[in-house]
Amino acid sequence: MKTKVIFKKLLSSHQNVSFKNYLPLNSALVSDIGKAVTAIFDELGGASLLKSSGEVFIKPNAVDAKAYSHTRIEVLREIILYWKKAGAKKIYLFENSTQANYTRLVYSATGYARLCRETGAKPIYLDEEKSRPLPFTGRGPVGVKDPDGYDLTSFEMPETVMRLIEERDRHLYINVPKLKTHSMGVVTLGVKNQWGFPMQKCRGFDHNYNLPQKLVDVLGYIRPDVTLIEGVEGTIHGHYFATALADKQVRPFRVLIAGKNVVAADIAGARVFGLNVDDVPHLRIAIERGFSDGVKGPQDIELSGDIASLEKIDLIGDMPTDGHYPWDLYPEFPPDVTVMKGNKLVCREGCLNNPLCVMQTMYMDNAGKGGWTLVLGRGHDPSVVDGIKGRVLIAGHCAIDEVSEKLIKRLGRNKVYLSGECNNLCATVEAMFHLMKVDPLSYVPLNPLVSSAAFLMARLNGSTSRVPHPLSHIIKRV
Repeated sequence: MKTKVIFKKLLSSHQNVSFKNYLPLNSALVSDIGKAVTAIFDELGGASLLKSSGEVFIKPNAVDAKAYSHTRIEVLREIILYWKKAGAKKIYLFENSTQANYTRLVYSATGYARLCRETGAKPIYLDEEKSRPLPFTGRGPVGVKDPDGYDLTSFEMPETVMRLIEERDRHLYINVPKLKTHSMGVVTLGVKNQWGFPMQKCRGFDHNYNLPQKLVDVLGYIRPDVTLIEGVEGTIHGHYFATALADKQVRPFRVLIAGKNVVAADIAGARVFGLNVDDVPHLRIAIERGFSDGVKGPQDIELSGDIASLEKIDLIGDMPTDGHYPWDLYPEFPPDVTVMKGNKLVCREGCLNNPLCVMQTMYMDNAGKGGWTLVLGRGHDPSVVDGIKGRVLIAGHCAIDEVSEKLIKRLGRNKVYLSGECNNLCATVEAMFHLMKVDPLSYVPLNPLVSSAAFLMARLNGSTSRVPHPLSHIIKRV
């Protein structure tokens, strides 16, 4: 029996100005969204989807407040209003934003906090909750038996998510990712959206070639009842980018994609970008590990709505001639930063694309300065390392283990910046704020008083998020 996935096209026009201007959606498009959301949930079962508690948990993609990185507020509003009308007793909007950020700030900057006040939905900031440990199950620890194993074999899961896991038959859980490619995970859709569940301190380890396995480890604990992919816009060349590049990276696909099977919905979403299961490692692994309920590819999907086939999808008529949109970073970086990559190992899932993405954003949106060296990966020519002059950021534990002692001894600790794990985003951001002379407060699209108040409230409520120091552009901290 095939698994249903629904495509709903939004027929009204999008904005007719540059996507560098992130604007509220026009009223006609919002009306289309309301009709599409209603049609999708009605087709999937409507009020019968509610479970015994009557509670609805909605997980957006609120990785950050950066334009186009998060689920559109207009779509979330229509979803909340639908379930209020359907008789939900309580509706929650829950998230745990990316490293170097805190969820309360993202909710303020995106308008999610205001949305909750206006609709009666309750915001849940997972980074402010207590947590419990769970094991990562896909691989054993790194060692002689498995040199490619995990550095971190367990993680902390917030209490709200543990409640959903333990009471899975009592609550309706709706996953609402943004339709995005991802420079480290190829796509970030329903499966990847759940990477927001582990606490921040657990995400930097194994954010390397093991990232696809760990995404599937989380999927093994919890799968949504409904996944609704918001594709008002989609992003190519990754999920997070300089707003200056928006016209190169934003595509107005104007589509919503939904289904009860998260892997099936993700397969369909990936096809919008021209990508197949074998192009997306975590989807292939999810299928191999039996977390797709028998879905192995498009042949196991029954389409409903406005798309007749997953064979060839070109929603806006600009699919590249090679048949897929690019997902790796757009190749524009500060010309006066020297990037040194190890010749034995450098993982795009961590120490490569994570720092490059941050550097590109600060350079293009915040006038960040160059004149320094970035060292990544394992397997560096000692003579080249000996030639490094000036300030240097060493990102990732492989490079730190190999070259940091020598560089610190020769250059001095004040000129060497260290960002450990495989993807310690907070340390990387702190280092680049200082190296590139970018004020952290300019990185947040909020009045400094508002962002400071949100930070204080988050800390008072127990947030464990790892956040750069507000003076890290002045004070070297890593």
